[in-house]
Amino acid sequence: MKAVRFVETGRPPEIVDLPTPTPQAGQILLKIAGAGVCHSDLHVLDEDLGMKGPFTLGHENAGWIAGVGDGVEGWNEGDPVAVYGPWGCGRCRTCQTSAENYCENHASIPTFGGGLGSDGGMAEYMIVPSPRLLVPLQGLEPVHAAPLSDAALTPYHAIKAALPLMTPEATVLVVGIGGLGHMAVQILQALTPAQLIAADIDDGKRAHARELGVKHTVNTRDGKRAAEEIRDLAGPRGVAVALDFVGAQPTVDLCAQVVGRNSRLTVVGLGGGTVHYAANNPPYGCQVTVPYWGSRTELMEVIALAAAGRIRADVETFKLDQAVEVYQRLREGRIQGRAVLVP
Repeated sequence: MKAVRFVETGRPPEIVDLPTPTPQAGQILLKIAGAGVCHSDLHVLDEDLGMKGPFTLGHENAGWIAGVGDGVEGWNEGDPVAVYGPWGCGRCRTCQTSAENYCENHASIPTFGGGLGSDGGMAEYMIVPSPRLLVPLQGLEPVHAAPLSDAALTPYHAIKAALPLMTPEATVLVVGIGGLGHMAVQILQALTPAQLIAADIDDGKRAHARELGVKHTVNTRDGKRAAEEIRDLAGPRGVAVALDFVGAQPTVDLCAQVVGRNSRLTVVGLGGGTVHYAANNPPYGCQVTVPYWGSRTELMEVIALAAAGRIRADVETFKLDQAVEVYQRLREGRIQGRAVLVP
């Protein structure tokens, strides 16, 4: 089978032929329908995160069950499923609540999940180590459902934690309308009555936000002017919840400048920025959070939202052979919504 492989840090991914894997006891063989191309993959490829290659990339996956190992019950060949991405130990207290994204034994686990140290879904087939990591698709088409497992789950997790602050008179700021951000604005409109502001440096991505129903969009190219515009929209209370899906220093600083007291500043993006603290800056009562992915139960909720037609990933599909080109387009900001590789 064809697969897109991480070899070592600093090298582009390689497209190779591998034997089709066979599921062992307790495992599932998944025929991949689509694998999302995430900005996190660029960190895997370009930075030394301690991951040892080679392994198949792709941590945002959906497809059909193609085979099960001994002892697997309740799943049948042909079942359409999404793969829950963060693989914990499955035994600790946190994993037992379905929040394997916060596994208490993460330091002793050699990989973060399929496509993040273990073989992922940028291939024709993928081994899923346990049926607990599968979520039914509730009638969704698998190629378009693949991004829900990260691009939608990650913002959903961050938004759900901040829902008590998102009252009708509150303002929510989303910075970065890319793969995660374009899902975040849809989730916010589905779940909250708060005023929504979408901010991005890219004209096309701000236009995309408006197409998704966002009334207020702000150009972040000039940080000072952007902060003034956001403060004018938010009023004296300031922004109640700022969600930064970029995480670079300019976007982190922008969020810190516009949040009000008793607010929440959530940094999701891995752009390398730092939240600097001084007295009343960020303002008193502001919670700073750094969420990671989401729980398996939350993925079920995300899929239910999509099945109800409340959210939808904007997907652009490519062949596996185009993986190197797609990653370059992602680096250059030339992907709208989510790129999905289709075997």
